[in-house]
Amino acid sequence: MAESVAVAAAWILAMFAAFTLAHCVDDKCAACNAVAGELEIGLSNEKPRNHLDMRHRLDSKGQREGKLIDYRVSELRVVELLDGLCEKMQDYTLEKRDSTQLEWVKVDDWDQLTTDKQEARAHSKAISTYCGRLLEDTEDELAKLIRQGSVKAGGVTKVLCEDLSKHCSQTSGFHDEDGPTDDAKEEL
Repeated sequence: MAESVAVAAAWILAMFAAFTLAHCVDDKCAACNAVAGELEIGLSNEKPRNHLDMRHRLDSKGQREGKLIDYRVSELRVVELLDGLCEKMQDYTLEKRDSTQLEWVKVDDWDQLTTDKQEARAHSKAISTYCGRLLEDTEDELAKLIRQGSVKAGGVTKVLCEDLSKHCSQTSGFHDEDGPTDDAKEEL
């Protein structure tokens, strides 16, 4: 009886730890950079597409009516780029680079992972959840910028993490979600 209580308590504690990890991302700048990196991959892997032909109706003279929409400025392109982005983030986990630094890395084979797999999976759920919140907060502005052509491969991190979400500051080395303190602002 005591063993089953201890096992149940350990299981509950492990689930609570995993749940806590899944709902918090400490370094929002690093997580945003990982999401931006995955979006960069999507942008760089885009294949050239023809215009979208929306001329499906015929007028009284038999001429097609409607518009031709450039794919680069279409809503379809935005949907194809952002749809499934957060599911792709489930392939990422935190990895120690040195004794103090953690970095989001893409895992190619979860079976070859040398760290604690349960903790790594919890981290992957955490960044996926973070991605969902990030897109929820920035999707309208991000979609508009993509359609305008302002978001290009190589510039996603600046647009998403600095300009839209403000999770990374424009000055290098500063990674606080809330921005500099009043004292630091006065020094600038």
